[in-house]
Formats: sequence, structure tokens, C-alpha cells
Amino acid sequence: MRKRVWALCLAVVCAVGVAWSPARAAEAELSAAFSQSSVWSTGYGGQVVLTNTGDVESTGWVVEFDLPPGSSVTNAWSSVLTRDGQHHRFTNAGFNGRVRPGGTASFGFNVTGLGLPTGCTVDGVPCDGGGPAPDTSAPTVPGGLRVTGVSAGSVSLAWSASTDDVGVTAYEVLRGTTVVASTSATAATVGGLLPSTAYAFTVRARDAAGNASGPSAGVTATTGAGGSVVDVSTATQLQAALASAVPGQTIRMAAGVYRGAFAITRPGTAAAPVTLTGPVDAVLVNDGPSGAGPGCPTPTPGWDPGYGLWLHDAPHWNLTGFTVRESKKGIVADNSHHTVIDRVHVHHVDEEAVHFRRSSADSVLRDSTISHTGLVQPGYGEAVYIGSANSNWDCHGNSGGVDRGDRVQVLGNRIGPGVTAEHVDVKEGTSGGVIRGNTFDGTGISGQNSADSWVDVKGTGYLVEGNTGTFAAPGTFANGYETHNPATTPSFANGCGNVWRDNRSDLGGVGQYAIRITSTSKCAGTPNVVHASNTVTRAVSGLTNIAVTP
Repeated sequence: MRKRVWALCLAVVCAVGVAWSPARAAEAELSAAFSQSSVWSTGYGGQVVLTNTGDVESTGWVVEFDLPPGSSVTNAWSSVLTRDGQHHRFTNAGFNGRVRPGGTASFGFNVTGLGLPTGCTVDGVPCDGGGPAPDTSAPTVPGGLRVTGVSAGSVSLAWSASTDDVGVTAYEVLRGTTVVASTSATAATVGGLLPSTAYAFTVRARDAAGNASGPSAGVTATTGAGGSVVDVSTATQLQAALASAVPGQTIRMAAGVYRGAFAITRPGTAAAPVTLTGPVDAVLVNDGPSGAGPGCPTPTPGWDPGYGLWLHDAPHWNLTGFTVRESKKGIVADNSHHTVIDRVHVHHVDEEAVHFRRSSADSVLRDSTISHTGLVQPGYGEAVYIGSANSNWDCHGNSGGVDRGDRVQVLGNRIGPGVTAEHVDVKEGTSGGVIRGNTFDGTGISGQNSADSWVDVKGTGYLVEGNTGTFAAPGTFANGYETHNPATTPSFANGCGNVWRDNRSDLGGVGQYAIRITSTSKCAGTPNVVHASNTVTRAVSGLTNIAVTP
């Protein structure tokens, strides 16, 4: 879309771009370029990038243009806006008026109506185009994809490097359409796989502008045999198998309904994870809770918390294929790092569906389906909950007083409808996760307990990429994605340093912004970044409330 918009802007003269001849020696020479960062049915977001092509630092700038009747700038950032009828005037903000030679400054704005700027000037000089062209060239397709090793639960791959006119920044390994690994190197290991199972992979390259190559030729690999297999068909058999599980083992459920409390307290290892698998019609149901439990959740004789499946101090488990429903919570991982949940269906639960809690870091939820959560407590009906609120760190803060659910990946899932709270709630104190390739259906979101967006990011350093979100009544919906910056002890730069790229948002004519950043001042050292590759339709206000990054 950006290539088309660039051409359009040049065609209408007001590409808010100007490069005047150097008639005034010893003065700054500014050029400016306009682009649409997003377009929706009733308006668009715009951005102007100014470049100093002269030899002297500028001391300020003024950009002016007119919009046709029916169109108007509703808000602007990184500039001071004044208007007189259809004429709009932008002067520099206090921090971006001084542009060094060869440097740039930018500002953005949202427009109600679809009219494009005309009669543009920069410092009184007519606009005539200019500025650096956006990077729209994708890297070459990686070659030579090959399998370099297999284990019972993983496949190692390598490939030849791609080339790019600017530079390749990442390679993404795909299983089908789901990105299962991302790396800057030319090799990766995909974990969380079933023993004795064939898997097909491709790889693609991506550059800093978000351009992706086509997929490579595919390869197929079959994982190793692994350890013993235990077949179960009743709740009693399943409980016994979980209680005696050993590393490398596979517990295989037959189709049927398994009613009871199912807790996993036996760890696997990195080299030999334990696998619990079954078809989609192998269904776990917990009719609890029952009994009196401790102040902080821990397995206790005579107490059932009502969780459909509970991992406690049980790292390195793979959960694949089966269903959890009609329980207080769906799947809860406590101090169970490297938990992989793959192709699982969680629906019709009283509270949240999947919770990575008590520093269950380096875990993955992928290719799964979640719907109809929060049936009893709508405000606590998150589909995916990463970490814990600061107020619960007394119980769950097992990493220096903090719940460090770091580097959790949420990949290629189908979430909603009927999810009454956030589809992904990223709590403070967590960092480095990835939310990629998911489909969010916001129908039924409740608005209770501040639940009014698909994704709420209070953590740091998250990549939110390639997701598709929609909203339709009934429900309460404020924004597609939000950040918040709660204060914590110990202190973190909560809600900062996150990146949004290639997300598609349909706000149903109800949501304000696709991506709303709560504070820029609190994140001055590690700002949030919203790339122009994000798009939005049917938004009340636009793509985002901050400046868009090309």
C-alpha cells in the first residue's frame, strides 16, 4: 500500500514534499514528504517527514496546506496545529525544530474525510515532492533449506542467506502459515513437537521495513521415537499417568470426556520433554472448585482449584490436540517454563482460558482456538494471560519478587468470539514476548475490569505482528491494542519498548484507535513503535495516537 500512496501523493502535487533551490546560502534547506500511514472508510492517518539537505542546522519549520471541504485534521502530534477554515498550519514542537544537516524530523495527524492536501508549502515555499523513498523491496527468497538434526521433540534447520537492498533483519520459519521460529541467523531449532511425527517447514526473510520474501522450498522431517507411550481412556488412568510421568514419555488420550482434577507436578527436561496429547474430542472437564485451599495456589490434598489442567513446578511439557471446557480456568502453568500448547481448544470456562503464571517463561501457545471465556466473571475472562498483576506478586512473584513470564510466544491462534476480557493480557514485569499471526474476534468483550481491547500490553519489548482483529456488536470496545504503564516494586519501564508491525484492524465503527499508546513521556528512553505497515478500517479516530514509523 505504501508504494501506491507514495505515487498518489506525488501525483497530487501535495506530497507535502518540497525541495527548494539553494537560493539562500548559509541557511538550512528543508525538504518534506507526505504519506498516508493508514486509510479507513471515513478518513486516514498522515505523516510528514522533513529532511535537511543543507549545510546549516534549522531553527524551526512551518508546513501549511489546504484540505477540500468535508475533510479536516482532527488531531496532530509532534507539531503545533492551527487552522483557519480549510487551511492548516503546522509548526515544529519544542523538541524537533532543530534539524541538523542530513537529519530528519517528522509529525503526524489524522484526517476526517478522504480529501488530500493541496497548496502545500514549507516555510512559504511551494511543495514539489521530495524526500527519501520508502523501502518497498523484499529480500530474496532463502535457498538451501535443509534439516540438520532431529530429536523426539525438535527439528533443527539451516538455510542460505538472503540478500536485500537495505539489509535482512530476520528469518522466519513457518509450519504451514504459522511462524514457529524467528532468528537473525541462518539456522534455527523448532521445539515442542510430537515424537515420531512428520513436519513440513519453509523459511522466509524479512527486512527492517517489514518487507517479507516469498517462502523457500519446503522440507519435511520426522521427529525421533522418544520414550515410552502410555495410552489412557478414563479420568482415573489419566490422573495416574500424570502422577508417574517421566521425561521423554508420551501420554496419549483416547476420545472421550475426562472429568476431574488434573494436575501435572512431574517435570520433563529440555532434551526429553513430556507430551500429553489427544484428539479434539478428548475433553478435560473440571466440575470444581472444592475443598479449602491455601492462601496462594499450590497443590494441596483435599483441595481442587477447578482448573481444567494445572501444571505446577512442571517445566518442559508439550500439550497437543485436546479440548478443555466447563472449568473455572482452562490451562494454568505455574513455575512451568518451556510449556508448549499446540492445537488445543479451550472454551466455555468461568474465567481465563490459558494463564502463564509464576514465571512460566519461554512458553508457547500456537495454532489453538479459544472462545467463550469469563462465563462467571467476565472481567477475568482473558483468553491468554501472561504473568500476573503487581498486586498478585506476593503469591506469584517467584523471581526476585516478580512474576517474570518472559519470552512467551502467542502464535497463529484463533481467539473469540465470546472472550469477555482481553484476548491477550500482557502483565507488568514481563518482557520479550511475541504475539504474531493471531485472529482476534472481539464480539462479546465485556468492558468489565477495564477489558475493552484485544491486546493490553503492560510488559516491555514485545513484538506484535501480523495479527488480524475485528469487532462487531454486542460488546464494549475502546481500542484494538493498548499500552499501560503501572508502577511496580521493583520498578520496570512497564508498557514501553513494544513494536507493532503488519497488523490489520477493523474497529467496527466503534473503536477509537487501532493502537493506542497511553504515554510517550514514560517511555522516552524506550519508546513504543507503530510501523506504517499496520492498517485500520472503520476507526473513530484512526490508526494510532502517536507518530507512525515508516
